[in-house]
Amino acid sequence: MGRRQELEKRQTLLSRFGRLVAAETRLDALLTIIAEEVRHILAADRCSVFLVDPYKGELWTKVTLGVEEKILRIPMGQGIAGFVAKTGSAVNIRDAYRDTRFTQDLDRITGYQTRSVLAVPLKGRDGKAVGVFEVLNKSKGAFTDEDEGLLRILATMAASFIENATLYEDLRRSHLETIYRMALVAEFRDQKDTGRHLRRMSRFSGILASAMGLSYLESEDIRYASPLHDIGKVAIPDAILRKPGKLEALEYEEMKRHTIYGSQMLANAESRLLRLAAKIAIAHHEHFDGSGYPYGLKAKEIPIEARIVSVADVFDALVSKRVYKGAWTVEDARSYVQGQAGKLFDPEVVECLFKSFDDVLSAMEEENRRILEDETVKEAFPQHLQGIDQHPHV
Repeated sequence: MGRRQELEKRQTLLSRFGRLVAAETRLDALLTIIAEEVRHILAADRCSVFLVDPYKGELWTKVTLGVEEKILRIPMGQGIAGFVAKTGSAVNIRDAYRDTRFTQDLDRITGYQTRSVLAVPLKGRDGKAVGVFEVLNKSKGAFTDEDEGLLRILATMAASFIENATLYEDLRRSHLETIYRMALVAEFRDQKDTGRHLRRMSRFSGILASAMGLSYLESEDIRYASPLHDIGKVAIPDAILRKPGKLEALEYEEMKRHTIYGSQMLANAESRLLRLAAKIAIAHHEHFDGSGYPYGLKAKEIPIEARIVSVADVFDALVSKRVYKGAWTVEDARSYVQGQAGKLFDPEVVECLFKSFDDVLSAMEEENRRILEDETVKEAFPQHLQGIDQHPHV
């Protein structure tokens, strides 16, 4: 290929790169696109995108270990990526194992053999490093000065999009955290496990929405809005809400009104998520056969978001220990949900639960691990936290 053709090819690849990264706002997806495109453009075997975590003074990236993805974290200044992030200098190495800055630990874990390495910093608008592009093992020969110049161009193009996606991700996380905190107001009065149920059923709702064919944005909206489904419980008296035995008829009628109270609290909000949460709150106890409350809606009269959250909510409630019941096994809960398809639940949503059951169980295990980590922290501060447990109304 002649010099002119090579330049035209690279120009085409750069244009394609710009279009792809500009069209993606999700950080995980953006990083995946960037890594694959950079690998292709530079004819490298691998590309890693390391991002700076300024709070921990670390770099992180996702790596594939077997069939799983793991987050790899390295201190600033350690390894080649750490050196590039700390100094702001590019690095072009022909033989990684002869360079003292290269750490062989990841190669040992993955069985990969790193030879040549080219790494350049990703710099934000303020000129500070926000990450590092690191490409490994050029297909033919070593990386050239021209490759380094091209990688710098790609880094410049990608940095602003990564910054924007990171800011958007932080905003979404803070929004979700705010919603969880709001939801805990109701759940804390009702259950001791509070955030456990909210986080699990929230994850399940997003998984089911995706399995139902809803878009990524729609699925994420349902995931984020679902924790507020029971916010109306804040208006239910403790004598009813925390009663360990069976509710009397009038008490049960009052309990059912939490759906209406929740909808009224959230209705007409400016936030798209809160408006969606209002729709879920009012209808998540409606049944597919029309036997639910508060309005006796049936089948497709019930908003799809509420039909999804209903299955996610009940499934997690069944496998959770409550003041009035023990925890069911996963199989018993699954059998119950299956038996209620077409009665309490939309059969399509139930089918999607089984279709995505491995993802649901993985999400459950991940959230349970989070709980164990929280309990480990609690054990480190027993007196302080025991005081909180003994005075739940403080």
